Amino acid sequence: MDKLEFGFLGGGQMATAIAKGVVHAEVCGTKALAFYEPNADQVAKIKSHFPEAFLASSATELFDRCHRLILAVKPQVLEGIAMGLAPHVTPHHHLISIAAGISLAKLTQWFRTERFTRVMPNTPCQCLQGASGIAHAHGVSQQDKDWTDRVFRSVGSVVQVTDEQLHAVTGVSGSGPAYVLMMIEALSDGGVACGLSRDVALQLATQTVLGAAAMVQQTHVHPAVLREQVTSPAGTTIEALKVLENGAFRSTVLQAVIAATNRSKELSGPIRKSESS
Repeated sequence: MDKLEFGFLGGGQMATAIAKGVVHAEVCGTKALAFYEPNADQVAKIKSHFPEAFLASSATELFDRCHRLILAVKPQVLEGIAMGLAPHVTPHHHLISIAAGISLAKLTQWFRTERFTRVMPNTPCQCLQGASGIAHAHGVSQQDKDWTDRVFRSVGSVVQVTDEQLHAVTGVSGSGPAYVLMMIEALSDGGVACGLSRDVALQLATQTVLGAAAMVQQTHVHPAVLREQVTSPAGTTIEALKVLENGAFRSTVLQAVIAATNRSKELSGPIRKSESS
C-alpha cells in the first residue's frame, strides 16, 4: 500500500478545518489525506468535503497507512486508545496532538516516541483566521517543525512556545474567542438598547472588533497607543472608558485568562506511576 501524506485521527470540526486549510494553501491535495472517524454522520461530511480522501476502517489502519498524523480527538478518548495504538508507532511516524491539556511528557510515554508535537489551535481556524501555539518534543526534526508550521499557518498564525507555555496559550487564544464573542454580544446589546436594530448593531459590533484587531496587526502599534488616538479630551470615548474602568473590565479579562490557564494546568494533571513505567 502507498503511504499517504498525512492522516487525521478524528474527523470533527477542527480536523476538517485543518484539512481544508492545507488543501487551500496547497500544502497537499485531497488525495493525500486520510481520516479515521467512527461517527457515521461525520464520515458523510468528510466525504462531501474531501471526496478523494482515504477513509480508514480503523485507527490502526490509519497509523499503518500514514507517517504524519494529527490526533484530533478529545483528551479522554486519546488516553483510552493510546495503549492500543502505541505498537503501531514506528520511527517514521511524526505525531501531532491537538488534544487540550495532555502534556508532551504524557504523550511521548503513551505512544513510546519522542517524535511528537503538541499544538493548541482555536476555533477561528474554521475560517482560516486561527491562532495556534506549537511545542515540540526532543525527537522532532527541523523538517518536522517546518512541516507543522506550514500546516498550521494554512489556517492562521502560529507561535512557537514551550510545552508548559501552552497552558497560557490556552488561556489567551484557545479560550479567547469566547471572551471576544461575549464582547461582540455586549456591544450589540448596547446598540439595541440605544435604538439600533439587532442586525445593524451586530454588524457594527462585529466589524468594529475586526477593524480594531486589524489595526493592531497591521500597524504593529501597541493597543494602548491606538486607544489613545481615538480618545479625545472630554469626548464620548473617554466617558465610555471611565465606565469600563469602574467595572474593572481590564482586570476582569486578565483574571479570566489566568483562570483558564490555571484550569488547563489542573486538567493536565501529574503523570501517574503507571504512565511513567
